[in-house]
Amino acid sequence: MGTEMVMVHEVPFPPQIITSKPLSLLGQGITDIEIHFLQVKFTAIGVYLDPSDVKTHLVNWKGKTGKDLADDDDFFDALASAEMEKVIRVVVIKEIKGAQYGVQLENSVRDRLAAEDKYEEEEETELEKVVGFFQSKYFKANSIITYHFSAKDGICEIGFETEGKEEEKLKVKNANVVGMMQRWYLSGSRGVSPSTIVSLADELSTLLT
Repeated sequence: MGTEMVMVHEVPFPPQIITSKPLSLLGQGITDIEIHFLQVKFTAIGVYLDPSDVKTHLVNWKGKTGKDLADDDDFFDALASAEMEKVIRVVVIKEIKGAQYGVQLENSVRDRLAAEDKYEEEEETELEKVVGFFQSKYFKANSIITYHFSAKDGICEIGFETEGKEEEKLKVKNANVVGMMQRWYLSGSRGVSPSTIVSLADELSTLLT
């Protein structure tokens, strides 16, 4: 029996992804910009978590409303820091060079690490690997970037799929870089997609009630 896809701004997302266990789509949104009163959408985003992990690790926020959580950067910091598996699936809406995407990621991660005095040679080398992974790629519409964050060992596997090519993967093993990559998408008021933060806050508020 086929599983019905969830439409995120007309982009289909599976309601569940199986990794070491099933993870459910608990947050969704887009990255976009307004140019001359027109909304230009760049990517659609889905955040996958295990609901039971959420209840275990984020119990301190039980009973808070979606709005409370959306406005609480400490909550999203706790989510990013929590030792639980997470998958962030990013689908390209407006095509872009991989190098442009890589530079956006690099700038965000580097600035966040520098602000916490954690940007050393090891972090720089690992971040260069990530930028290099995206450098030569062209993100056609419907290309998929997947970030699979492991529960405990500070590792992230990045996957890239585009039409007509086999999926390519890169393992990122520097825990500081991995942590800030999570925060690029999951850091409340500083996240790259406010709509994803609001959606996730609403869904997690319901779960924690």
